Formats: sequence, structure tokens, C-alpha cells
Amino acid sequence: MITYPRQAAAAPETIVAASDDDYIAPVPRVSVQAFCETAESAAAVQAAAGDRRMIKAHVRVQMGGMAAAIEAYRNAPTPNVIMLETENRGEEILGSLDDLAEVCDAATRVIVVGHHNDVGLYRELVRRGISEYLIAPVAPVAVVRAVSTLFHAPSAKPVGRIVAVVGAKGGVGASTVAHNIAWAVARDLALDTVVTDLDLAFGTASLDYNQDPPQGIADAVFSPERVDTAFIDRLLSKCTDHLSLLAAPATIDRVYDFPPESFDPVIDSLRASVPCVVLDVPHLWSAWTKRVLVGADEILLVAAPDLASLRNAKNIVDMLRSARPNDRRPLYCLNQVGVPKRPEIKPPDFAKALEDEPVAIIPFEPQLFGTAANNGQMIAEVSSSHRTAETFRQLAQILTGRSDAKKNRAGRLTPLLGKLFSR
Repeated sequence: MITYPRQAAAAPETIVAASDDDYIAPVPRVSVQAFCETAESAAAVQAAAGDRRMIKAHVRVQMGGMAAAIEAYRNAPTPNVIMLETENRGEEILGSLDDLAEVCDAATRVIVVGHHNDVGLYRELVRRGISEYLIAPVAPVAVVRAVSTLFHAPSAKPVGRIVAVVGAKGGVGASTVAHNIAWAVARDLALDTVVTDLDLAFGTASLDYNQDPPQGIADAVFSPERVDTAFIDRLLSKCTDHLSLLAAPATIDRVYDFPPESFDPVIDSLRASVPCVVLDVPHLWSAWTKRVLVGADEILLVAAPDLASLRNAKNIVDMLRSARPNDRRPLYCLNQVGVPKRPEIKPPDFAKALEDEPVAIIPFEPQLFGTAANNGQMIAEVSSSHRTAETFRQLAQILTGRSDAKKNRAGRLTPLLGKLFSR
């Protein structure tokens, strides 16, 4: 059963209104959804949403309490934070939370607003991993403080998941895959996402998203002493409600040689304020690219079905498995599969060499990808029902922990392989 992440919370009998002098850290760029049972609590959450410290958060208030939340998330991804008001007692609350756990993502943090000061209930909620327990009536500042504490308390987990996408060799479409995955995370999972283009000389993210930002990642990398969340926010170019771009300058008027730790301040700042960060890592081997890959939470290697990709992919996977013994092994996908008249290494042979199946196989679709690239669009914008758009949605779920990679591979590759290689 899915359990909620455990977070320290004050015992119910010690919850008191804090003074106006108490410091409350700004809430990062997260999604918060509240399901209230009383108009007073709904009004308090709505007022909290207008607080200056919640300006980056996406807040949505609905009525219906726990029952409405369970129904809402049966066919929809859960946000970063769920706030649930209930007028029930003890076992009824725990039963509803068990039902919610079956449809709730493990990374979601849950705040419960109850109407009874029950120490036994509080202890059981903490044991089950509930992040915070508040007693109604709640003031707007208490809501702001509760959400802020989830991300700024000493024991709080980092907000963001760092996803690094890199090509096994140049020209395999890793940047296109990275940009489409980020789009799917933002649009289909409603997670605030930042695409970070690390190819400062030749990056294509601004072209793919049809953006022309005056500032970008170079301003941060060359001024590390200025880097904080506020500075990074000023450098972001907004693509959609949930998607922002930290663009590369894509100029060659200077040489971009960096020491290993050059990108650490940027990535750390993004991790502290954004739920999902997709790093578009260029195909070059240096101290800083190795550091970026080793430090990522999830890694997706993009390869073409040829010998050079196979050799390079195996070398990269072996290196990363050795450098990250306690992490999940890097995932890989095959791109540009099925080019007419081109001899290709079949996916089963690729899987045998890498000792793992590809998490996705993306067929060669020159008309679709060419149209998207020339129009500055994503695949889902050109054809939302196309099977490739669905592949990117599945990759988004896997890389953000919303779906299991092995489960997605099983049962999906066999029919696709049959179609590709029966020709």
C-alpha cells in the first residue's frame, strides 16, 4: 500500500497561533489542492493562497473533504500537497486515508485538518506518514506555515526531482526527448517543471519551445555568487502555466569550459524550489557532465539502434552503475527506430548487451518530428493522440515516480517490436 512521506508535526495540544513576528519561508513552486468540508476552512485556504509567501504555489480549493479527494484522484495524478478537512473521528479518518493511499502518489505530502483534539489519532496519523495535523478552525497564516514547513523544516525532503537526459552519441534526438518529456510532466501531471538547457553553445530548447529569452543559464553559471532562488526565478522563461525554461545562450562568442562544480548552485537552487527539473545534458564528456549525471535522481539515456550507440550506452551505464551503487540503474530508450533501408540493431539485442530492456521505443517519424521542430512545438501539440505523444506521457510518469518502469515495459514492447520488425 502506498504510504505518505513522514514529516515531523507538532502535537495537537501544542498547536497555537504564532505571532506575526514568526518567520515563514516562501513556499516553493508546488501544486496544492485542498478538499474542505466547511466554508470557513475553504475561505482560510483561499486567503492563504493570496499570501505573498504563497505567490509561487498553484492552489486549488474544492469542497467535499476526503470523499471528494479519493474520487478526484482515481484517474488523475496527485499534486505535491493535499490538504484534507474532515469532521469525522478516529477510525473513520484512518479508513478514508487508507482508501486515499490506494490512489495517491507516494511523493505527495498530506495535511489533515481535523475538528477533534485527539492525541491518539495524531500519533496514528504520524505513524502512517501524514505530514501535518491541524485543528479547525484554521487561520490563513497557519495554512501558509504548514505548507512552508513541509519544504523548509530541517528534516524536510528536497522539493524537486532532478531528471537528466543525455544522448549515447550526438544526433540521437536526446534534446527532443528531454523537451517532450518535460512538456508531458507539466501538462499531463500538472507538476511545475523547469527545463534546463546545459548545451550553452548549441542548445535547442529555446527553438523547440518557440522562446527567445534575453537571459538564461549562462548568467547564473558565470555569476555563481549571485545564485539563489530569487535570481534563478528572474532567469526563467515561462512556456506554460507549469513549464518554465532556463535557456542556453546558443552562441559561440566564448568558450564554455567549466570546472566540475560549476552547475551545482543552479541545480541546488532549482531542486529547492521546483518539483521537477529536466536537465538537457549535451553529448560531451567532461568533469562537469559526469558530475551532473552522477548527481541526478533519475537518468534517461537516449540511443539510436546502431553500433556506436550500443557501445557508448554500455560504457555510460556501466560507469553510472559503479558511481551510483545505491541508486536505480539508468533507464534508456531507443529513438529513431525503423529508418527505411537502414540496418539496425534490434531492441532485443540491445537489451541483451545492456542487461536491461529499453523503457521506451520511439519509432522514426520524420514528418511528425520535423513539423514539430520547425513550428517550435511539442509532439503532443502537433498530434496529441499520436502513439509517440503517449510514449512521452508514459516516460514522464516513470521518471517522476508516478509509474513503475518494469510494469510499463512489460506487455508493451512485444507488440511494438513485432510491428517494427515484421516489415
